[in-house]
Amino acid sequence: MISFLIKLAEKKLIPDFMIRQGIRILLKKRIQSLVSNNPEENIQDKIQFIKRMNLSSIAVVPELANEQHYEIPADFYNYCLGKHKKYSSCYWSDKTKNLDEAELLSLKHSSKHAKLTDGLSILELGCGWGSLTLWMAKQYPKSKITAVSNSSSQRLHILEQAKKRKLKNISVITEDMNNFNPKARYDRIVSVEMIEHMRNHKKLFKKIASWLKPDGLFFMHIFVHKSQPYLFEVQENDDWMSQYFFSGGMMPSEDLPLFFQDDLKIIDQWSWSGVHYEMTANAWLKNIDLNKNKVMPILKNIYGKKDSKKWFQRWRIFFMSCAELWGYENGKEWKVIHYLFKK
Repeated sequence: MISFLIKLAEKKLIPDFMIRQGIRILLKKRIQSLVSNNPEENIQDKIQFIKRMNLSSIAVVPELANEQHYEIPADFYNYCLGKHKKYSSCYWSDKTKNLDEAELLSLKHSSKHAKLTDGLSILELGCGWGSLTLWMAKQYPKSKITAVSNSSSQRLHILEQAKKRKLKNISVITEDMNNFNPKARYDRIVSVEMIEHMRNHKKLFKKIASWLKPDGLFFMHIFVHKSQPYLFEVQENDDWMSQYFFSGGMMPSEDLPLFFQDDLKIIDQWSWSGVHYEMTANAWLKNIDLNKNKVMPILKNIYGKKDSKKWFQRWRIFFMSCAELWGYENGKEWKVIHYLFKK
C-alpha cells in the first residue's frame, strides 16, 4: 500500500499537504521501531549498533552518494540553495530574513565553534560545493585551506569560484575517505554533515587525530536523532529515502560520539533545534519550485526526458521529507549538533 502511494506521489497525483501527512506517519513508524519502553533494550541496541560500525569500512558505497547528490551539476544547486551554496542546515535567528542570511549565520556559528583564527592550516572533510571552504578562505586570508571531497565536479566548482573571487589560499583534493591519508598536519579539521556518510567512526576518528597537530582541534557539525542511531538501508520497497537519496548513510544519535573518544576527546558541544533544518529544507523547496523552468533542462540531461518530471517531483519530496523530519515534535526529535574535539 505504501509503495503504491509513493508512486502516486511521484506522479504528483497526491497534493503536498497529504504527502507531508504521509511522511509524518512514516516518521512516527520509524520512532516506534527505534525506541523501546525498556531503557535496557535501547542501550543494548545501541551497543550492538556500535559493534557493527566497528567492523565496517570507513565509508560504504561512496559512489552512490556521488550519484545521488555530489556529481549532480552545480547549476542544479544554484537554483535550490542560497548564494553561498550551503547544502546543509542553516541557522535562522529571529532577525533572519531569508536563506542567504541563514547560510551566512550558520557559517559564522561554525567558524566561532571551531575557534578559527587567521593564519591557521585548516582541513575541511566533505567540503560539498565549497560554502565553508570559500568563506573561510575569504575571512582568513593568511590561512591555508585544504578541502576534500569525493566528487570531481565539486572540486572543479570550488576552484572555479576561488579563481573568480581571487582566493589563492585554497587547494581541493578529490578522494574517497577510505583512502585519504594526507602527509600534512593541521591546526584545525572541520566537517559539516559528512560524518553521516561514514560508517566506521572509530577508524575515522583515529585518522583525524593523526592529521591534527598536537594542539589542534576537530570541529564536527552533524544531524542526529535525540537517542537512537540507525542506518539508511533498503530493506523494503517503501525505503524511499535509502533507495534514492541517502544510500549507505547513517542517522547518528546525539550521544554516539561519546563512544568514540579513544583518540579524540569532546571538549564542547552546541545543539540546534531541528526547526533550523526544517526552515532550510522548506526554503530549498520554495527555490526549486520558483526555478522549475531552469531546473527541468538540467534534470533532463541527468535523468533523461522520460524521467525528468518524476525526478523533479522526487527532489521536491526529498526536501519535504527533510523538512518534516527535522520539524517533527517542533524540532525536538531530530536536530543538529556541533562538537569540538581535541587530541
